[in-house]
Amino acid sequence: MATAVHARERSIGELYQSSLDDPRRARLFASSVGFMGAFGVARGMAYAAKYGIPPFHFVYKKGVHIHHLVYGICLLLLIGYLWLLQVGLGERRQSRLWSELTSFLFGVGSALTLDEFAMWLRFSENAYFTNEDRESLDAVVVFGALLSSGLWGAPFWQVLARKFLPFAGKGSR
Repeated sequence: MATAVHARERSIGELYQSSLDDPRRARLFASSVGFMGAFGVARGMAYAAKYGIPPFHFVYKKGVHIHHLVYGICLLLLIGYLWLLQVGLGERRQSRLWSELTSFLFGVGSALTLDEFAMWLRFSENAYFTNEDRESLDAVVVFGALLSSGLWGAPFWQVLARKFLPFAGKGSR
């Protein structure tokens, strides 16, 4: 009871910091939230555009429909480049902010890309609102499950890694 009262007195930021003090778990959480949120928003906007619900519409550039998987791929490339530069991989508080922000954006880029998985699997624009679109939903569910299993199963995976991987000692991050 005392911890519940204490938790109510703390800000959301304090609860977040204390619950996700492990940087890896915080990155997995941020990525999962970005992924699931972006998937829902992208799906909703695509259906709204299909049925002509303002202000949503499909994006065209010189007569070519620009699908949101293009934005997702660009975002994934940008995040990959930032990670190559080791942005957000340090120990300072500022670095943690960048770490979680880039992880969130990785989730967003993954969702935008995988939402249109059927199109890049079949190379057909017509795969989005069809039965083949089920492949996109399957890809999203599988990827989302992997992200979430990393989040929720982190303690288990860490114990297994320490048991089976000699270089995954307590001090490695």
